[in-house]
Amino acid sequence: MQAPTLDDLRRYAVARTLFKPTTLPRAIQRLGFVQADPIRAPARAQDLTLRHRVKDYRAGDLEARYSRLAIEEDSLVNYGFLPREHLALMHPREPKLAWDAETGRKAADVLAFVRERGQVHPRDVDAHFSHGRMTNYWGGSSNASTHLLDGMHYRGMLRVARRDSGTRVYEAVDHAPPIDDSPTGRALRAAALLEFIVRKYAPLPAASLTYLVRLLNYGAPHLSTHTQAALSEAREVLASNRIDGTTWYWPVDENPASKRHAPDDAVRLLAPFDPVVWDRRRFELLWGWTYKFEAYMPAPKRQFGYYALPLLWHDRVIGWANVTTTTGRLKPSFGYVDKKPNGAAFRAALDDEFQRMTAFMAPR
Repeated sequence: MQAPTLDDLRRYAVARTLFKPTTLPRAIQRLGFVQADPIRAPARAQDLTLRHRVKDYRAGDLEARYSRLAIEEDSLVNYGFLPREHLALMHPREPKLAWDAETGRKAADVLAFVRERGQVHPRDVDAHFSHGRMTNYWGGSSNASTHLLDGMHYRGMLRVARRDSGTRVYEAVDHAPPIDDSPTGRALRAAALLEFIVRKYAPLPAASLTYLVRLLNYGAPHLSTHTQAALSEAREVLASNRIDGTTWYWPVDENPASKRHAPDDAVRLLAPFDPVVWDRRRFELLWGWTYKFEAYMPAPKRQFGYYALPLLWHDRVIGWANVTTTTGRLKPSFGYVDKKPNGAAFRAALDDEFQRMTAFMAPR
C-alpha cells in the first residue's frame, strides 16, 4: 500500500464519513455514533450531522422516529445516539463514584415509580417526590429530580424511551450481565470499543487516539485499565504513517491513498460536532487553522460567533457561517480563513447548500 500524504489523509477524512445519503437507520449504523447537543442554531447538532447523510432528512426526524428505531441515547466518548447493539460493550456500567446511601434510596424509589408508570416525564417525578433544586455543574440552579434521572440513566437503570418537545421521557431498563466478565472478557470489550472509535474518527493523530481512549472512561469507566492496554496493542496493529512529525492511525483494512476518496464539488455547512471537524487537533493539522466552538463563551470573546458551522468545499474547510432564522427564513453570515472564493462554481454550490438547508428546516 502506498504511504499516504497529508493531502491523502485530508481527502480520506472527508470521504469516509460523508457517504452517499441513505436511510436514517443505515446512516446511524454507518456513523456508529452521533453526538447530541441541545442548542438549536438553526437546528440541533444531531440533526445538522444527519442531514448530510440521510436522504430527504428534516430537522426533528431523529426525535420523531427514535422510539421506532433500534438506537439508544447513551454515553460513549460523550453523549449522543448509537445503535442499540453497542450498549453491551458498556453496560452494566460501573460509575467511578458511588452514590451515598440517601441518593441510592431516592433512586430506588424513583425506579419503582417508573416501573409502575411505564414511562415518565421528569415533571411527573418532580411532582411526586418534590426533590427540590440543586447547584448544577455550571454553577446555576437546576431541578434535582432531573439530575437524579440523568444519573439513573447513566448507571443503566433507565433508558430514554422518547422525547417530548426535546425533554427526555424515561422508562426502566435491565441490561443483561456480560457473558464473560473475566479480565479476558473485559479486555475483549475494551478492544471492541477502541476499534469502534477508531472507525468512527479515523484518520487519527497519535495524540487524538490517546485522548479518545481517555474519553472512553465516560462511557465505560469500569474498563479504563483494559482500554489503556488495548491502546498499547492498537498502536502495533493499526495502519499508520508519520507525516511532518505526527504519527497518524487508521483501520488496517482501509487505504487513505485510494483514488476513490476524490472530493465532490459540493459546499457543506457542518455541525460543530460533525465527524469531519470534531477532532480540533486533527482539524488544525489537516486544514491549517484553529476552529473553536464558542456558544458557551462570553460574546465579546467570540472570534467565529455563537454557533459557527464550518464551511467545507471540496476537501477544504475554508471558513464558517452563523445561520439564524428571521420570519421563517434562513439568514447566514460568513467568515473566511483567507478570502471568499471567486467564481460561479462556488456561488452555485453555496446556493445549492442553502436550498438544501431550507428544505431541511421546513416542517413535514
